[in-house]
Amino acid sequence: MTDLTSASTIPAPARHKSGILAAITNRLVILVPYLWLLVFFLVPFFIVFKISLSETAIAMPPYMPVVDGFFDFFSKLGDFSFDNYVFLTEDPLYYRAYLRSLEIAGISTFLTLLIGFPIAYGMARAPSSLRPTLLMLVILPFWTSFLIRVYAWIGILKPEGLLNQLLMALNIIDTPLIILNTDIAIYIGIVYSYLPFMVLPLYSSLEKMDYTLIEAANDLGCPPLQAFWKITFPLALPGVVAGCLLVFIPAVGEFVIPDLLGGKNTLMIGKTLWNEFFANRDWPVSSAVAIILLMLLVVPMMFFQHFQAKSQEAGR
Repeated sequence: MTDLTSASTIPAPARHKSGILAAITNRLVILVPYLWLLVFFLVPFFIVFKISLSETAIAMPPYMPVVDGFFDFFSKLGDFSFDNYVFLTEDPLYYRAYLRSLEIAGISTFLTLLIGFPIAYGMARAPSSLRPTLLMLVILPFWTSFLIRVYAWIGILKPEGLLNQLLMALNIIDTPLIILNTDIAIYIGIVYSYLPFMVLPLYSSLEKMDYTLIEAANDLGCPPLQAFWKITFPLALPGVVAGCLLVFIPAVGEFVIPDLLGGKNTLMIGKTLWNEFFANRDWPVSSAVAIILLMLLVVPMMFFQHFQAKSQEAGR
């Protein structure tokens, strides 16, 4: 006969000790991401913000620090100079670069959503045995270096590249198209590079959807397009928001794609930041540019967190 020990037979001190250990374990688990955030976000943010309050100098490093340490930072709050931030508002180059970056990132995100949604929907409706293969094909570009993939588009889009050769061989065009070093090339590069970041969240949302709702809507006489907007898209909205943020946030500060595919005249904040840091060696101004860029990106992240909280409350 098996001797089963119920929870009621466990002594109270033992139960109390196990409860304390469980509470400590839960706190340690929560502490890990906070430590990660402190080491890899807050500390670098503090260093960059401290440099943005400094003055440019011909030295190594090329700035004169206002404060020497963390505790000195709070003791000299009244001595800080925000001249670098004022300079950014006075020079139209910088806010034009910010606006241009937001425009390119917004259009690229919209195009990525238009292309990624049908792909994710097709993957979600595919047979279960085929879905792992389709998922692997979406992730497959990550196995190749990002820089190599962008360089490959130069060989495709240049006037004597593969795309123009194909179009001329099919007698679609008579003269080569000028695509490289234009905004179109930037959009192509961003959409291609960040498409998996849009497809994967959308696929995660669409795979969980109950497709009998679509069948019920069709049986009740709802047209397919109307059923899409009233059922499919609202249920996929968390994936849409997550995918758009995963594409929009890195696209705003993108440097490699505009530099290689857009040419030297492309005005985006990532290139402006690089020029200030490496070409002009103006670390304080470049740090101020980075801080403002970070603040611009924090807003959509806060919106996403608020959206997630509302969705979780509505689902309860």
